[in-house]
Parts: sequence; structure tokens; C-alpha cells
Amino acid sequence: MKRSEAPSIGLFTIGIAALFLVGFLLLVVFGASTYRNTVESQTGNNETRATLSYLTAVARANDAEGAVFIRDWDHGQMLVIRDGSGFALRIFCKDHALWEEYGSEKRDPNPEKAQLIGETSVFTVEEEKDGLYRVTTDEGTCLLHFRSEGSGQP
Repeated sequence: MKRSEAPSIGLFTIGIAALFLVGFLLLVVFGASTYRNTVESQTGNNETRATLSYLTAVARANDAEGAVFIRDWDHGQMLVIRDGSGFALRIFCKDHALWEEYGSEKRDPNPEKAQLIGETSVFTVEEEKDGLYRVTTDEGTCLLHFRSEGSGQP
């Protein structure tokens, strides 16, 4: 009688161990999937904040009377921020990306020499009132407020 119980206890032990092993592997797979989704979401949020934060930082760094205006060119709108020396920082969208180029404020930017800010297919700038500009990209909208009075004209 003892011999017939031994094989069944061995199979029962192996079955329990296999069940725990399968449970552990499923827990690892679901945990890794959850972690991957969390990291992707965090990376997307960081990229979103980076583009809009960059535009805000540029606006704060170049806050002078008449320094900012919106200009149209071949690829849509362009935000131009003058530095007072005849040169300006031009921010524009081309080929589903947001670019910036520093150069003469009177010329159109050269996209081959521009630096990439971030990926976006939408870039609109609207001048509201009292030095407030609404900038919209794929990532959302940010309001740029220039403490200086008035905006410049090209």
C-alpha cells in the first residue's frame, strides 16, 4: 500500500511545482509588459513637455519690445524672435518636424542648416492680445506671454 501512494504523491508534488512555475512566469510576463507600457508613456510625456518647454524657454530668453512676430513662408507659419542685431531665431515646421534656425531676420530660413526641435506635423502661432501668443503643436498648446509691449513687424 505504501508503494502505490508514493507515485501519486510524487505526481502531486510535480503538479504543484509546475503550477507555481507557470504562475511565476505569467507574473513576470505581465509585469514586464506593464513596465514597458509605463516607460513608453513616460517617454512620450517627457518628449511632449520637452518641445513645449523649449518654446517657453526661448520666449523667456528673448523677451524684448518688438522682438517677436509671426511670418508666413513657403511651408506655413514661422515664429520669428529678433535679438536686436539684425539676426533672429526662426522656428518653423517642415516635413512633420519643428525646426529652428538662427540667421538674418530678413531672409527665409534654410531648412538644411536648421536644428531639429521635435517631431510634429502641426505648428500654428496665433497672436492674441497684450503680447500673448498661442502656439499649437501635435503635443498640445502653450501660451507664450512676452512682458514687453507690442509685437514687431517684419
